[in-house]
Amino acid sequence: MTGPSFTDLRQRLAQDVPQGRCDEIGVRRLWWAALETLQQDLLERGLERGIWLAAPLPALYEPELLQHLQGWVWAPDQLDQLSPHPTALPGRSSSDESGSLRGFQRLSLGPDDGDDPLLLVITPEVQVALALHGPPQKRQLLMRCDPATLSDVLVQLGGRLEHQSPAQAEQLRKALESIGSLQSNAAWSEQFWPRLTERLTGTAPGLMLQPIQAERPPEAPSHGDLNLLEAITHEVRTPLATIRTLIRSLLRRKDLADVVVNRLRQIDVECSEQIDRFGLIFHAAELQREPNEANLARTDLQAMLSALAPSWTEQLNRRGIALELDLSADLPAILSDSRRLEPMLGGLIDRSTRGLPSGSQLTLHLQAAGPRVKLQLHVEHPDRSQAAEAGPSPQREDVGTVLSWDPSTGSLQLSQDATRQMMASLGGRYQPRRDRDITVFFPVHRPEA
Repeated sequence: MTGPSFTDLRQRLAQDVPQGRCDEIGVRRLWWAALETLQQDLLERGLERGIWLAAPLPALYEPELLQHLQGWVWAPDQLDQLSPHPTALPGRSSSDESGSLRGFQRLSLGPDDGDDPLLLVITPEVQVALALHGPPQKRQLLMRCDPATLSDVLVQLGGRLEHQSPAQAEQLRKALESIGSLQSNAAWSEQFWPRLTERLTGTAPGLMLQPIQAERPPEAPSHGDLNLLEAITHEVRTPLATIRTLIRSLLRRKDLADVVVNRLRQIDVECSEQIDRFGLIFHAAELQREPNEANLARTDLQAMLSALAPSWTEQLNRRGIALELDLSADLPAILSDSRRLEPMLGGLIDRSTRGLPSGSQLTLHLQAAGPRVKLQLHVEHPDRSQAAEAGPSPQREDVGTVLSWDPSTGSLQLSQDATRQMMASLGGRYQPRRDRDITVFFPVHRPEA
């Protein structure tokens, strides 16, 4: 590849900016909050023209923006290997090889482009570049909107595009000419960081894409495999987040029939469940790439299970599966990370119950076990004799170090090793049993004297 790499562009954006102090968890939270803050601002302004450029994946996901803004996205070539009819990204359709299906054109990443995201948006009113940058534990979110920096980045991107696709480079030049000269917007810059902070305080931790600390497996996967897996989770999560946003905007209306409201709420719940599910997969991939220190503290597991049980019950009831809690009284608190443990427990329930027939029951047993607290997930089939004849759960095939799948159903989940490593990072010792049963031992929290 000829031309500057995206690593070079991120370094240009970091020029004259103090080094960051974030870990990977914090900087990823900043990135998602920044995307939401920027897109909300653009939507409120009602902008109908502009351009955006992103790597290594699409960053914008609001349909109205994708409809009005012209975009270019540099993404991994491996995405085209996911399906015999590659439609994960525009610009690769067999019916429109050079066209744009969803508001942006697709180009290939180079070997030196790195994995951190970068987004450049140029409109008549808002002109900004966002990127993640920095080594481990010194990560930072970069936001630049000064004309000098943006001009340098645009020149370098234009030169790179000229080598990859002269026709697209000409389209970019014409789009920029129609917008006019770059200009500073001090008011927008001053409002960005306070709005970002407000959005962070209102975001549910369970929906964040947070890496989790654990030991690396003996054979670490290649960065290419991790890039592809993270790309898949992004491509799934992004449209689901968009659908959920649109549904929640509809639910604010007062003129909808009850049957419509119920259907919309069901879709909202399904979207949230899948966002959390693919969030766990993203966590597992990030764990392989960048371990972080565990942050274990006093956690009331008994209270957590009681609080989460209603939503789990509703989820399982839709599949005809009953949930029962068997919680011993007066159990001691455990050592874990409550913020990360909640979605992980949901993942364990999904692992135990996925594919179960209607009429089955899942029981959660929580009891003391010496210096530990034992959580057991036990499954009972509607017909015990039929379950005995069926034998243990189907054998799953590992897909790399993070995923496994059931060839008979196509069900995709975290592998046993990835689940064990993630649970270990939360203080738990994971022990899968036969026929879907799972046991996890947590250390008891012992207050200092």
